[in-house]
Amino acid sequence: MKKMGLVEITSSIKSRTCLLTVTVSTGEQLFEGTDNYVYITLVGTEGSSEGTLLDKPLYNDLESGAVDTYEMTVNENLGDIVLVKIEKKKYWVQDDWYCRNITVKTPSGDFIEFPCYRWLVDDMEVVLRDGKACLPQHDKTGLMKQHRQTELDTRRATFGWREWQPGFPKSIDVDKYSDLPPDVKFRNEKDGDFLANFIKGIGNLGLNGLKDLFQSSFSSFEDFEKVFITIQNNSSDIQEYVRLHWKEDVFFGYQFLNGCNPIIIQKCTKLPDKFPVTNEMVSASLVRKMTLEQEIKAGNVYIVDFEILEGISANKTDPKTTQYLVAPICLLYKNAENKILPIAIQLGQTPGEDTPIFLPTDSQCDWMLAKMWVHSSNFQHHQLVSHLLRTHLVSEVFAIAMFRQLPAVHPVYKLLIPHVRYTIAINTKAREQLICEGGTFGKANSSGGGGHVQLVQKAMKSLTFRSLCFPDLIKSRGMDKKDELPTYFYRDDGYRVWEAIKSFVSDVVNIYYDSDETVQEDEEIQAFVKDVCDFGMQDFDHCEFPASLKTREDLTEYLTVIIFTASAQHAAVNFGQFDMFAWVPNSPCTMRRPPPTQKGLADMALIMESLPDRGRCSWHIGGTWALSQFQEKELYLGMFPDEHFIEEPVKEVMEKFRKQLAEITSSIKSRNKGKKLPYYNMSPDKIPNSVAV
Repeated sequence: MKKMGLVEITSSIKSRTCLLTVTVSTGEQLFEGTDNYVYITLVGTEGSSEGTLLDKPLYNDLESGAVDTYEMTVNENLGDIVLVKIEKKKYWVQDDWYCRNITVKTPSGDFIEFPCYRWLVDDMEVVLRDGKACLPQHDKTGLMKQHRQTELDTRRATFGWREWQPGFPKSIDVDKYSDLPPDVKFRNEKDGDFLANFIKGIGNLGLNGLKDLFQSSFSSFEDFEKVFITIQNNSSDIQEYVRLHWKEDVFFGYQFLNGCNPIIIQKCTKLPDKFPVTNEMVSASLVRKMTLEQEIKAGNVYIVDFEILEGISANKTDPKTTQYLVAPICLLYKNAENKILPIAIQLGQTPGEDTPIFLPTDSQCDWMLAKMWVHSSNFQHHQLVSHLLRTHLVSEVFAIAMFRQLPAVHPVYKLLIPHVRYTIAINTKAREQLICEGGTFGKANSSGGGGHVQLVQKAMKSLTFRSLCFPDLIKSRGMDKKDELPTYFYRDDGYRVWEAIKSFVSDVVNIYYDSDETVQEDEEIQAFVKDVCDFGMQDFDHCEFPASLKTREDLTEYLTVIIFTASAQHAAVNFGQFDMFAWVPNSPCTMRRPPPTQKGLADMALIMESLPDRGRCSWHIGGTWALSQFQEKELYLGMFPDEHFIEEPVKEVMEKFRKQLAEITSSIKSRNKGKKLPYYNMSPDKIPNSVAV
């Protein structure tokens, strides 16, 4: 055998190696860079490279916002590069690193993208797959199948289910926020710090002098005016409108259409026996010369029934102050101008001498106090049912199941991650800081101190999957006909946003699923849906969450529910709180005197004694301010800065989605122009991508 010389050996080695260019992108926020050791290994179809330290001599790389490029010499026999392994090793101190993505340029000039968007903590290893989305049945090699399964095994061990409260949807299995996996924590800690934001809100609004004055009542509405003046630098035209018009019946009714809780009003097709309103009682309010029965048949009567509050324990966390909670019923009438106004209020579910029906023809104080009771009950229902349960808790179930059952390469994971990523974090913060600790803000509400648990448990008995489908929700309440209620902007805007999301989801689904059979054969998507049904919503068969999906249409609707709930529905019930609730007499967070048991008892002294005291008022205003704030770098519906999808067809439908949303936004702005009371809670430019506050 001929011996090879040194030059020939060197030449042979060079012929078996090739030069690759690796580009590493670090998160742009403060403290997302690292000074730790980071090693990268390229895995190909034929073999793996050695771990290479990402380090440039005399250069401080992997800093926040940096895009660093490195050259790697690897064995050309690696074959096609399919995986990238990243290892971060501690150097002196803990220095976590947020990696956005990695790109590998091959000698042929091709670019292979490896999305990451994850935190790497001390001595952690992450294996990334190339960014092309892939269904499980389309993975053919053992290497890819093994990587997929390993990722899911790790996730399932990390994201466990827990029963936080009996009768609640399941939550993440951690004791506190610090125990959460790093990838679902807030990238900016202050974003989810509820208590700090509440206290900051109280300070910013100039309410520090009030926050500890529990049991100290206001003396008059003028006294409330003094508080309002202190927050005017943070107030809006809507708040000013609320302050000026809150006593008016028309504005009272309007709030059930376009306020913070627009899902409880429904068409009245028959008066319930428990609410014995007669034609004689309300005839002065009926303008069409028709009887009450005729008005009901004509579709002009609506009802708000807070039956769900019946039997809920009022807050007893403050032994010095008794708080009260009732389950009122309110009848509303559509007048000739298509405006909704109240015509009868019963402060309880059981009619009788001690539960009179209050009317607009009663004394001014009687009628005003009755309306206050209704809106106080509406506040409790809004916070715990429409807001907490139907957006936060439900979205967390979808998020946990997604992390447990869908690997990062799955197209549905890529579709959902922008909409559910921080839901788990915000709910864990809420459990830790507010609800579990029973803090001061909890003391301010009539349904705090245990009543909040009872109310959510009770609301779960009527929660169904169909009620999360926006068109079904509206139709089930008889509120779907636009010509009957042309000023129900929540409904009209919601329809358009729902359809835009559904169209976008359908486009993405049809890119990856070429038939209904492909949906049925996708074991991961079926496991995801089953996990939600069998574990997240365990013991709630009446909710009728699907246990499997048969068609592309089923999958599209299911994903639309998830995205709409976490984005548009949450925005509709959350971000208008400071506008509608800052003027406390409009929506009292608690009532400190029992409801009147007969007419003629109410006067201004009783009203002031019933309304929240100065301390509760302060925490109420500060809390609604904090909850209504958008984040500094908010991502709104249609914004996808993290490129989980790399395929051009998906990028094209994303652009189409953004154009649809822009058209809706423009239309809403045109409608609102010149209105004294504009409605924009469902405007896409004010809908964050996900539940994050």
